[in-house]
Parts: sequence; structure tokens; C-alpha cells
Amino acid sequence: MHGLGNDFVVIDARSSPLAMSARRAAALADRRTGVGCDQLIVLEPSALADVRMRIFNPDGGEVEACGNASRAVGLLLGGEQRIETLGGVIRAVAGDHGVSVDMGAPRFDWDQIPLAYAMDTRAMPVGWEELEGPSAVNVGNPHVIFFVPDADAVDLARLGPLIENDPLFPDRINVNVTSVIGPDHLRLHVWERAAGLTRACGTGACATAVAAIRRKLVGPDVTVELPGGPLRIEWREGGTIQMTGPAATSFEGSFEDADYPA
Repeated sequence: MHGLGNDFVVIDARSSPLAMSARRAAALADRRTGVGCDQLIVLEPSALADVRMRIFNPDGGEVEACGNASRAVGLLLGGEQRIETLGGVIRAVAGDHGVSVDMGAPRFDWDQIPLAYAMDTRAMPVGWEELEGPSAVNVGNPHVIFFVPDADAVDLARLGPLIENDPLFPDRINVNVTSVIGPDHLRLHVWERAAGLTRACGTGACATAVAAIRRKLVGPDVTVELPGGPLRIEWREGGTIQMTGPAATSFEGSFEDADYPA
């Protein structure tokens, strides 16, 4: 499946348990020798919600949240679903105009991002070359957001891994560079932690919109334009984040357990 070109292998293990290790996840995600994807998603039974969604990066590491994958799972299951993730329980509703996901409330405290030491996360007194004074937001996973005149002009392929792995971020970080196009319009590029440049990042769009709203650069209802297409993000101070956008099924298939040892 994919959401705006951010693609996923989704395995339904609700009725047939599947052992998933970092080794197996990385092998399935490999685009040359596996199925190939930006993230691997495993659906399992949940004691807290309608389904449990586990999310694995291409290196096999398990992560807390993925907005585009949440929309894909919402489309796959249909109707209204409560989805358990490592980042918390979220709600997805599939409709005629895409899938809307309630991503929960953003977190801003420095130790909730987390950062290595205390600072104001609305405008952090740090920088990396031309990228300075970012915001930090945790939306189930950690993001740092830089506001720049032209997001397309930033060499994020070079600066992304430098910032991701900086000691300031104990759990590493997703890196966002954004430009304000209008009072309800942002342009965004994302370097995803352990995944690299991506055509779309749902949690990145949520974190970036929230950071821009906090800084009063845009209103509470924002279109975030990514290389793969637009997402609509709504957030009001003290509330939860609503993300709406498309998802699609690319193909279905199967594999033998023995081909991808756990």
C-alpha cells in the first residue's frame, strides 16, 4: 500500500501470528532482494483497540508512529477503527474523500521529544549550518522542524543524517524543512529517521503544521504540500491533530516463511 508515494508492506497477522524480528523486517523491506518498502507494517490483535499496528523501518528498527501507514491501515480495514501503536492509540475513519486520522495530542516538553537537555522547543537556540532556530514536536515520534525561505533549495540529503544523529537527540530525530507559502499552506521536505528522504511523511506533516501554528505563521487548518502530494492538517491549541489524505493498495501477494528467516 502507499500514501502519497510513501509505501508499505502490510502483513495481516491478526488470525495467524507471525514472528517479526529486525532481521526479517529488514529483509522484507529490501527493494532488491525482498518485497521492498519504506516501512513494514504488521497488524496484530490488540487488548486496547480494534487492532495493533507495529511499524518497522527499513533497517529493521521498530518505531512509534507513521501517519501515512495509519491512513493505509484505515483504508484496508474500512469504517472507523481504533489503532494501537507504540506512540499511543489513534483513530482512523475511511471515507469518500480519503482517510482521516486523529493522531492524538502533540507533546512539546524537552524531555518528551526527547532532547539531551532542557530548552524551549518552540524556538530552539541551536543550528546546523544554514538551518537554525527550529521547533521540536513529538507526535508519537520525534520531529525537528526548520522554517526556511525555500524548502526545495535545502540539501536535506546531506544535512538530514547530520541532524538525525546529533547527540542532542538521544532517540535520533526526523528532520523537516518547510516554507510558508500562504496563511494556510506549507511546503515540506522530510528526512525520516533510519529511512532517509521520503516522498511523504504523515507525522512530519502533522508536526510541521503544529509547529507553524504555534509560531502563528499559519491558521489552524493547513494544507501541507509534500513531494508526493498534499495532506490536510487541523490542530487547535490543547486539542488533538486531525490528518486527512489519500491511501491506496498497490498489489497483494504472499511469501514463504522460510524465505525470510526470523
